[in-house]
Amino acid sequence: MKKRVTLTFPKRAVQMPVTYRLAKDFNVAANIIRAQVAPNQIGQLVVELSGDIDQLDAAIDWMRSQNINVSLTLGEIAIDANLCVDCGLCTGVCPTEALTLNPETYKLTFTRARCIVCEQCIPTCPVQAISTNL
Repeated sequence: MKKRVTLTFPKRAVQMPVTYRLAKDFNVAANIIRAQVAPNQIGQLVVELSGDIDQLDAAIDWMRSQNINVSLTLGEIAIDANLCVDCGLCTGVCPTEALTLNPETYKLTFTRARCIVCEQCIPTCPVQAISTNL
């Protein structure tokens, strides 16, 4: 089973080897989609966790016991075509090329099947046309 979660670390837990502990203690694989972690600052990871459902639940419980905020990511990226100006800024940060500009029309194309909901495009959009749809 897979679960996409956002982990928010308190300052004291940023240096904790969380992905190692998930693999070693719970047999849960963590695919890091996005990371914003720095010493002595609050850190945030978006990860896709894979493993047996009971092990996933135990791993999430353990992370919460370590004062790591765990929130499930259930949404999808939504683009408001009425707001989008097809500037293409989002295409430069999309790691899977789910967002591209059509070379003939210069219109934004969104390939939902390629999107991993890393949310890197959201803060990049100058007109706030991109959001998550829960």
